This record gives sequence, structure tokens and C-alpha cells, in this order.
Amino acid sequence: MTQTTFEEAARSILSGDADAAAAIAKQGLEQGIDPLRLINEGFIPGINEVGDQFGAGRLFIPQLMLSARAMEQATEIINAAFPQQEGIAQGKIVIATVEGDVHDIGKTIVATLFKANGFEVIDLGRDVPTARIIEAAETNNVDIIGTSTLLTTTMTVQKDLEEALKEAGLRDKYKTIVGGAPVTKRWADRIGADAYANDALDGVRVAKELLKGR
Repeated sequence: MTQTTFEEAARSILSGDADAAAAIAKQGLEQGIDPLRLINEGFIPGINEVGDQFGAGRLFIPQLMLSARAMEQATEIINAAFPQQEGIAQGKIVIATVEGDVHDIGKTIVATLFKANGFEVIDLGRDVPTARIIEAAETNNVDIIGTSTLLTTTMTVQKDLEEALKEAGLRDKYKTIVGGAPVTKRWADRIGADAYANDALDGVRVAKELLKGR
């Protein structure tokens, strides 16, 4: 039964069926499936396949956006099911897809896994200007700023953020993590980011490392 639910979850994302994704998320939770397992073994394999097909040219922007919407519906339901963490959170992070990029599938997964691991997450969404990211970091007194981009043409916005933080005298106040399909550790080092995350799980690991000894 559990394996069937995982397969149905993946199919709902591949087909871009938001209603089905939401229904399966609710069904899985009602079956007693652990929320983190449901997202990791059900929905994430589906969205990873979407990304692979998009990269191979077998799936196009309209289908990608439908799958993203389905993923958002599922993760919203699953996020609400994570047990409330008692005491002090692991840390507070603001995350966003940078200005000029409307893709946020990966960022949505990142937000879900950070919440599952006890972080307080301020998710600004996609196509977010640098000034708004910094404003949110200041307003919410976060520990980490995480940015994502799927496009090579918007990678430079991650560099702009580092420079804007320096100009505002805020660079040492926050740890910065960059990620996204075209992003590499070399790019993170080049622009002066504190860390690079290969995927959502790696992002959680890196964030915990950055906050050790706070």
C-alpha cells in the first residue's frame, strides 16, 4: 500500500495534476506514512523525473509549471503535518529564487526539508529582487540567506546579492548558501558565498554545519 502511494505521488507530479497530488498527500498522511518519507520517496522522485525530462527536451515550460504547481500543493499539505519543534529552532533561513527566474521547484523542496529538520523558513518565492531578500533577512533576523537559480543568465544575481550585502555592511551578519541547476561550488567560491548546496538534503547538511558553534 505504501509503495503504491509513493508511485501515485510521483505520477501526480509527472502529469502536473495538482488536485491528485493534494489528494495523495492527504491520503498518505492518513495512512500514517511519515511526512518526510512521503516527500522523499513519493513526490521528490516525481519532480526529479520532471527535471530530467525537461533537461532532455522531452518536457516543456507549460508542463514544467503544472508540475511545479502540483508539487506546491503536495508540499503545502505535508509541511503542515510536520511535528512542531519544541524549544529553539535549528536556525532561521530566508530562501528565494532570484530575480529574473520564475522556476522554484527545487526551492520548494528545499523549504520543505528545512522545515522538516526544525528550521524556521521564510520562503519569498520566485523572481525575488535582491533588495527584498535583504529586507526580509533584516526584518526576520535570520541566520542564513539561501538563493536558487535554474538559469545561467540569472546566476549573476547571486553575485549581486553578495556585493549588496557588503555595500550595506551586512555581509558578516549572515551565512549565504547558493544552489540551483547551473550553480557549482566553484561559482560559490568565486562570488564569495559561504557555501554551495548540491540539492535539498545537502542544503540542510550545509546549513547545520554553518551554524555550528553559534
